[in-house]
Amino acid sequence: MGSTSKTTLKTVFRIDFPNKDRLGRGKMQLLERIAATGSISAAGRSMDMSYRRAWLLVSEMNKMFAAPVVDSQRGGKQGGGAVVTAFGEELLKHFHAMEAKIAAAIAEDIDWLDANRSKTTTPPDDQ
Repeated sequence: MGSTSKTTLKTVFRIDFPNKDRLGRGKMQLLERIAATGSISAAGRSMDMSYRRAWLLVSEMNKMFAAPVVDSQRGGKQGGGAVVTAFGEELLKHFHAMEAKIAAAIAEDIDWLDANRSKTTTPPDDQ
């Protein structure tokens, strides 16, 4: 997410659900790549993750909501494939909107932190 200025600091937005499910940038990137490639496997490869890991993340997201975020088709004559559903597209839209709202709300504070942080080249042991 990060501030809208040219800072090197970065914020990370994640939603923790009561049942320990999590929704964050990684799952949203996976959805975006599925939408772009039409494939869970290709999307996973583009993120350096196995098909199994990508499939498990999609399965988690599909179970998190009342409507599926991805519909997949098994291989065969036509080959397999996956499509981000209309609900999945809405989820992406809302997630990005929340990220933008948070970034805008805390931009001044992030800039203040950036201006006042140590500029050493090696990170401290205790972050």
